[in-house]
Amino acid sequence: MAQIDYYFSTVSPYTYLAGTRMEEVAARHGATITYKPMDLTGTVFARTGGTPVKERHPARLEYRLQELRRQSAKHGLPLDLDPPYRAVNPAPSSYAFIAARKAGGGDLGALVHAFTGAVWRDRRDIAEDDVIADCLEAAGFDRGLAGMGMLAGAEDYVRHTEEAVSAGVFGAPFYIVDGSERFWGQDRIEDLDLYLAGKL
Repeated sequence: MAQIDYYFSTVSPYTYLAGTRMEEVAARHGATITYKPMDLTGTVFARTGGTPVKERHPARLEYRLQELRRQSAKHGLPLDLDPPYRAVNPAPSSYAFIAARKAGGGDLGALVHAFTGAVWRDRRDIAEDDVIADCLEAAGFDRGLAGMGMLAGAEDYVRHTEEAVSAGVFGAPFYIVDGSERFWGQDRIEDLDLYLAGKL
């Protein structure tokens, strides 16, 4: 049975555009998933040669907007190209995700999508406790997990980020199968599917 380490950022538009397709692929092949929220823009980019969005060349920014628009239409996922909270601190929602992962009782894939959708579809601030609670509830978790386990969440968040850098992660979403086979981006989920089927 394959094991997928899923590295993601709760504020990544491409993680939002992944929807829950990776979870469907994993279920089809009997693979297990370990969800690892990480500090993408604050740490991973800086340590792996990435450039923050605001510092990219205009040509890259223009292409990014076109690609986001096309991928949104392709997957039927409404996306606001200029949401007000796209640069919000992802740590509080990541800590809440980690608390939910430990508590159990809900759908972790749906929770990733709830957080990213709140930013890129619903124009909401996922650093706010009430928004975090709404996302938890939407994914079947206890609303009371918002704000709980902050210290443990912070420690795991740092650990996931270090693991990401060590594992060769440089963007989100990022999927690593059995510790070695890497897939970067929501547009590589089909390749992940083929790999798990033994066709790549």
